[in-house]
Amino acid sequence: MRDLLLGIDIGTSSCKVAVFAADGTVVTAKNAEYEVFRPHQSWAEQDPEDWVSGVYDCIRRVFAETDVKPEEIKGIGVDGQSWSAVAIDKDGKVLINTPIWMDMRAQDICDRLNKEIGEEAIFDLSGNPMKPSYTTPKIIWYKENHPEIYGKIDKILQSNSFLVYRLTNEISQDVSMGYGLHCFDMRKAEWDLDMAKSLGIPADFLPPIYKCTDVVGKVTEEAAKITGLKAGTPVVAGGLDAACGTLGAGVAKAGETQEQGGQAGGMSICIDEYAADPRLILSFHVVPDVWLLQGGTTGGGGVMRWFEQNFADYERNNGSGKSSLVQLNEIAEKVPAGSEGLVFLPYMSGERTPIWDPDAKGVFYGLDFSKTKGHFVRACMEGVAFALRHNLEVAAAAGASVNELKAMGGSANSLLWTQIKADVTGKKITVPASDTATTLGAAILAGVGVGIYGSCEEAASQTVHTIRTHEPDLANKEVYDKRYSIYLEIYEQLKDTMKK
Repeated sequence: MRDLLLGIDIGTSSCKVAVFAADGTVVTAKNAEYEVFRPHQSWAEQDPEDWVSGVYDCIRRVFAETDVKPEEIKGIGVDGQSWSAVAIDKDGKVLINTPIWMDMRAQDICDRLNKEIGEEAIFDLSGNPMKPSYTTPKIIWYKENHPEIYGKIDKILQSNSFLVYRLTNEISQDVSMGYGLHCFDMRKAEWDLDMAKSLGIPADFLPPIYKCTDVVGKVTEEAAKITGLKAGTPVVAGGLDAACGTLGAGVAKAGETQEQGGQAGGMSICIDEYAADPRLILSFHVVPDVWLLQGGTTGGGGVMRWFEQNFADYERNNGSGKSSLVQLNEIAEKVPAGSEGLVFLPYMSGERTPIWDPDAKGVFYGLDFSKTKGHFVRACMEGVAFALRHNLEVAAAAGASVNELKAMGGSANSLLWTQIKADVTGKKITVPASDTATTLGAAILAGVGVGIYGSCEEAASQTVHTIRTHEPDLANKEVYDKRYSIYLEIYEQLKDTMKK
């Protein structure tokens, strides 16, 4: 009988479930899509029950469509998108759709809390600025806009801890997700109840905190009946998707850096000394005793997903036998570096780091009659790369310099896009063998929790292998240096107009 590990990823556009052997080999992987609801401008929310339905369906398909046996699964790890605010009552019922990380509805609440409590006091404790993307203002938004629901709240969970709860019936909060709440002490990895009181968050809302590799519960008989899993299978606390992806890309030690190519973009720099910067994001890594200094942008792989959905009817239906994304890559390759003056700002749902502007808008600059669809595709890729460079430069100014990036996410499958990022940033980029880095990271946490691996570092060395490397083209970088300065200038010139 094999010793297998199950990794679950609660992403923004879909969930993914993957089964791994102890050496990191993918045995099978399934995914299911769900919807992001946008009932008003600047809102973005999801129904957590959709996550559960999608994950359960994927797990059932694993057992129905492959030779994986329930008893072979030795441990389960769950990662999830950041900054949810899953409100459940004492019976575990979800009370309201949760605003997700790209939701910007609570800006006024942030402004008020920063004024009443003080930006410096909040930042000094939590290591993060008070911004609408985070969990904290969403909780207060419930209180002020849905008091009838707020009064029924028993606990506030994150995306991964909600799924862990459904599997085990245990309430938990892992350390890597603590950064969503500004009453979480980023030095001590514990709740600060005085700050919670100041913020207006009842202490009872806050789950007990666990290490990401802690076994917090076991699959219940009820969950086993629905999914096909074996009752009693251990489930660890899990962690933040970006942090699990960082581990799954092989970043487990200080100085190593992950480049994120999922729905969101950005990077995660592993550091072993506390170093917060209000322009960036700080969280604990899923690896013990280190932090991640992160850049998180709204425009990552989601930009290409948006472009493909809205402008690739021809590629989807031309009968070429190639996927629409492959064809978009091909037409973008024919366009020179710099897109012949077409510059794209990828602020498709406001923007997070480093500008923290909920009113920021996506912009194409430099249009003329010579521009083709290929120019637009390449400009989209370059705009996301410019956002990555902006974050790396801010991180360097904060003392976290980077020489090499380890790419993960669907965007890393594009050789062109990965090369563009190398050229724009001037950094070497390596790509691990598996494009399931996030679910692998979650599975590694489970493996450490049940004793298959001695540590996260040991697991990464056994499971993560590089398949290709991208060295920056210095001639292209010279072109991009000029376009990057224009990229920065466009936002500075338009940021006031964007607020109108």
